[in-house]
Amino acid sequence: MKRSYSKYSAKNDLIWLMLRPWIFIPRVLYILLTFIFLFLRILFQGNSKNKNVQKNLSKYLFDVITDLGPCFIKLGQALSTRPDLVRQDWLTELTNLQDNLPAFDHKIALKIIEEELGSPANELFEEFPDCPIASASLGQVYKAKINNSYLAVKVQRPNLYFLIRRDVVILRFLGTFLSPLLPLNIGVGIGEIIDEFGKALFDEIDYQKEAENALRFANLFKENPNIFIPKLVKQFSSKRIITTSWIDGVKLRDRALLEENNLIPASFIKTCVISGLQQLFEFGYFHADPHPGNMFALKGGNSDLGNLAYVDFGMMDSITNSDRLTLIKAIVHIINEEYYLLAEDFQKLGFLTKEQDLQKLVEPLKEVLGGSLSAEVGNFNLKNITDKFSRLMYSYPFRVPSRFALIIRAVVSQEGLALRLDPEFKILKIAYPYIAKKLLTDNSDEILEILLEVVFDKKGHIQIDKVESLLNILFKDSENINSDLIPVANAGLKLFVSKKGSEVRKNLLLSLIKDEKLEFTDAKKLLALIRDTFSPLNIAKSAVQNIISTA
Repeated sequence: MKRSYSKYSAKNDLIWLMLRPWIFIPRVLYILLTFIFLFLRILFQGNSKNKNVQKNLSKYLFDVITDLGPCFIKLGQALSTRPDLVRQDWLTELTNLQDNLPAFDHKIALKIIEEELGSPANELFEEFPDCPIASASLGQVYKAKINNSYLAVKVQRPNLYFLIRRDVVILRFLGTFLSPLLPLNIGVGIGEIIDEFGKALFDEIDYQKEAENALRFANLFKENPNIFIPKLVKQFSSKRIITTSWIDGVKLRDRALLEENNLIPASFIKTCVISGLQQLFEFGYFHADPHPGNMFALKGGNSDLGNLAYVDFGMMDSITNSDRLTLIKAIVHIINEEYYLLAEDFQKLGFLTKEQDLQKLVEPLKEVLGGSLSAEVGNFNLKNITDKFSRLMYSYPFRVPSRFALIIRAVVSQEGLALRLDPEFKILKIAYPYIAKKLLTDNSDEILEILLEVVFDKKGHIQIDKVESLLNILFKDSENINSDLIPVANAGLKLFVSKKGSEVRKNLLLSLIKDEKLEFTDAKKLLALIRDTFSPLNIAKSAVQNIISTA
């Protein structure tokens, strides 16, 4: 019998569980006793300045969450991405929570397959193994064979909908009472946070929705030869079963393992980060769980960009066009060290209230983010920034809007994956040039508006230092810089002579007039900067490099 899952509803699910006291009471007592012991330990040790005490306490918290089951493991993972909710010295341990549990009974998996697909596994597939090849918090994966091709068959854990529905209700019920006692920096009600978590989790256990996500994600990357998405096999997929083509690759868990297979770790890091930036800043739709188990290195590619496969599309999310553009502006403001404008960006995104005095945040933001483009860039990574920012969020009225929880999870997970493969990895060496190139080559109205803000001040004068900073980021601080010269030069020329370039031409003319007189100083500096950057020699090098890379 095929199952029909309802959407998450805090009120309806609470009524459902209250009408079943034989389920509600024992589970509440077990969870409550577990949390009481946790609370007592936090009460006596939570304010300790001893690092070893805090380390042991965070380990105990990790063990408690793991013991309580998949719903709590997922919550622990969500909390590990929320520096506004959890003490900084606990975050490190929580980020170690993994998406794996012991495999459930193989006979039950076979029964689920028959219920969902209408026939036994041995009739549906030429070969079906006696045990799963991998097990996760919500399901386990089998490597089956049909028509001489291997398939990945993911079978959902039994009673998962019931277990998650029960525990989300109880989490909300208990969280309402426990929240005043927990050392959490909460900007919104804990009920709202758990509602957000419940909705995401209910979506994740619907494998038909995951199938739709996979198809949409594959369509976004269909023109990218370095990104591979397994093909969905609809005839063997349902609410609790999802079947795709098998990925014959190496998980991005270990640098040595990649090198043993003659794969270059740095090439996969670059593909991973660039594809992540594309998802966030171009598509507005992203894979929210890019941990090493969900990404595979494939043969092919080259030393610069490796071939990468994504799997598991249960946890996906979107970002609005407005938020996407504001994030791009925020990065530009970090590049230009404009911290008041950056504070305004945080306010627009909902990280700060409208009543917040932004001037008070200029110095703290400068302390956290200042120097990221100077010599300090060599020591910059998201972990350092997250550590500093977590302390800032604990001291100032920052809060993470619910819609950004998965974005933070995705970005931090991706950098953690990169650092696992290369401890010296610096995300800015890829991220900043990507944003700079996007500003200089994207001809959309929104990006053009941001570019004009960089090139011209409010009075219409050319900001030579900012233009130079933008070009330096793209052509001096990134790798394989010559390959970007021709695309940027072409895009700039097309923009200047196009209809959309009228605003650029108008601002350039206005910049020549100062105090009702013609002033060519800024224009000369700009022309010199363009001449030096796009010299014939550099253009020739770019052409040669492009020929070599496509040969």
